[in-house]
Amino acid sequence: MKFTRPRLPYANSDLEPVISATTVDYHYGKHEQAYIDNLNRLIEGSEFDDMPLEEIIRKSDGPLYNNASQAWNHIFYFFQFAVGGAGEPSGKLAGQIIDQFGSIEDFKQKFEQAGASLFGSGWVWLSADAEGKLYITQGRNAENPMSSGLRPILVFDVWEHAYYLDYQNRRAEHLSKLWDIVDWDIISIRYGE
Repeated sequence: MKFTRPRLPYANSDLEPVISATTVDYHYGKHEQAYIDNLNRLIEGSEFDDMPLEEIIRKSDGPLYNNASQAWNHIFYFFQFAVGGAGEPSGKLAGQIIDQFGSIEDFKQKFEQAGASLFGSGWVWLSADAEGKLYITQGRNAENPMSSGLRPILVFDVWEHAYYLDYQNRRAEHLSKLWDIVDWDIISIRYGE
């Protein structure tokens, strides 16, 4: 099976000023394409050749895991945004966030802190277990919560290429601005609403 980079549901400039068109060009265009190209090369003729991407992530390690997970992570990341975002969490998801973290604002603060405090490169995730309990986790490099049996529902990328062109070394500022473009309707669907 050949994997391809899906077309974004918005123009590269639509996320400005939060994420510039130049960053989308490099980050989703070039970085993501490289992960997909490497993934396709690594699975060719192997036992992973016909597996869905999620299964490859759960069953692989080393370079194959890194490229499969990074390909998936970036798609997941870029497909959670919308022009102007979509409000705030609502429904079951909002209730669970408030129950576990105290308030939506407290949750956002904890999520940003997890992203800002991750040493080096990686991801900050909001994931759910089978009962719907939420977890904020840091993922170094290509780490993905699926490997630990969790279901990812939201992610912020804290690799430097995600923000450096727009924010230089101001990772925390980048993280705080991403809320402006998060589509909470998508996150609610991922949670199971």
